[in-house]
Amino acid sequence: MTAFETIVVERPEPRIARIVMNRPEARNAQNLQMTYDLNAAFDHAVQDDAVKVIILAGNGPHFSAGHDLRPGGKNVAGVDFPPVGNWGGFAEPNAHGRFAREQEIYLQITRRWRNLAKPTIAEVHGKCIAGGLMLAWACDLIVASQDAEFCDPVVTMGVCGVEWFVHPWELGPRKAKELLFTADVWNAEEAHRLGMVNHVVPRGDLSSFVLRLAERIAAKPSFALKLTKEAVNRSVDVMGQPAAIEHAFALHQLCHAHNLQEFGMVVDPAGLHPSVRKPTPATQDK
Repeated sequence: MTAFETIVVERPEPRIARIVMNRPEARNAQNLQMTYDLNAAFDHAVQDDAVKVIILAGNGPHFSAGHDLRPGGKNVAGVDFPPVGNWGGFAEPNAHGRFAREQEIYLQITRRWRNLAKPTIAEVHGKCIAGGLMLAWACDLIVASQDAEFCDPVVTMGVCGVEWFVHPWELGPRKAKELLFTADVWNAEEAHRLGMVNHVVPRGDLSSFVLRLAERIAAKPSFALKLTKEAVNRSVDVMGQPAAIEHAFALHQLCHAHNLQEFGMVVDPAGLHPSVRKPTPATQDK
């Protein structure tokens, strides 16, 4: 089995792959290494005909604290890792290079995960913030522990929400507006009430519940599962979700351009954690 720097791949039973984000010291914040580790693990699970269901989980106290904005050893899209998207232009200056980078690592790669040919389940506990929401929302089902909390605070950074902008689809338009405008946290029960989460279970039962759910799904025929997922995803696409995401992504880039003129960095520093408040290559590439 392939070894990864930032994730662990488990096979709790032959038909189920469990991909575990393993940066507990960083609260599973997603750096570029994790992005491409996850992508490779997802691809491997899809190509393994024995695997019928994929679980995404997180090690440590939280599912994911979002995108890791701190400087890292490998942080250059298209250079440190082979690109998987079709945009290019990573080395271009100014908005061109920034747009290319975010197309690759936030928009196109999340779309790839959302369209994986096999059922996926997000196993969410603790905090699920910003980029963590994108990971959970890319999955077909979400099971949350009772202590799970969700938040997209990106408006406080002067940007109109995370790049995979499916808030109106996941929360409904009015609640999406409220939770974006206020950057408030919503808990697992509220997420369940809004239809974003399939099940809420005690923290100690989370992994076993998800595994039992995965086993029930894995008992169904592989081809029927794939085509059922395709049917539902294409139904949502016909409703206009891809066009809405692309439009919101363009507005996201406009926010970056405005902040760069206003503050000399692509986000409003007032909304950043002190550890990343100074302009750095990492924050310039948000």
